[in-house]
Amino acid sequence: MSLDLVSPDDLQALSVTLQLAALTTVLLILLGTPLAWWLARTQSRWRAIIEAVVALPLVLPPTVLGFYLLLMMGPNGPLADFSLAFTFGGLVLGSMVYSLPFVVQPLRDSFAAVGEQPLEAAACLGAGPLDRFRSVVLPLARPGYVTAAVLGFAHTLGEFGVVLMIGGNIPGETRVLSIAVYEHVEVLDYARAHLLSAGLLLLSFALLLMVYASGFGRRVTP
Repeated sequence: MSLDLVSPDDLQALSVTLQLAALTTVLLILLGTPLAWWLARTQSRWRAIIEAVVALPLVLPPTVLGFYLLLMMGPNGPLADFSLAFTFGGLVLGSMVYSLPFVVQPLRDSFAAVGEQPLEAAACLGAGPLDRFRSVVLPLARPGYVTAAVLGFAHTLGEFGVVLMIGGNIPGETRVLSIAVYEHVEVLDYARAHLLSAGLLLLSFALLLMVYASGFGRRVTP
């Protein structure tokens, strides 16, 4: 097996996949932080419902999730005006929903582990809510951020059902590595399928190894 097995289309799929995973992870970290903070501290009766909604992608078949997202993006859906179906933007939105629990849950657990004492001490020193979060919570929650970023990125790398339902297979736009692997298997091109699959396997393992070797994965897990 050699690198000449990698076609230009596969390299293009790799580029789309990495861009999708990176953008999805960044957006989920930004949007997931306030949600995770609220879940870690609220006593609201809505907490269990919101946590169940966040965790749905863990148990819901990706094709089912992708189907309902496609309906939302369709001509009669609430997101019809944004023309997201079968676009890279639609993939980003679908990936954010698909990988949501892998980012929010580690952040929530990390925020909960901070406890009240450091925040109360900072408040006694005159720090405001935003200052307390920036100077106390963020440094203490760093393991959660590392775990959330790695899991969110790695989970997005391998998604198939959601991207196929809402993105189809448009080269350079929505064709990702998981779909490329499926195409190679369909035509019995196992050599190329194996090369791409092995690459994804090694990359995912390296990301997880980085987390657990650093000790972050043992301190905060989803």
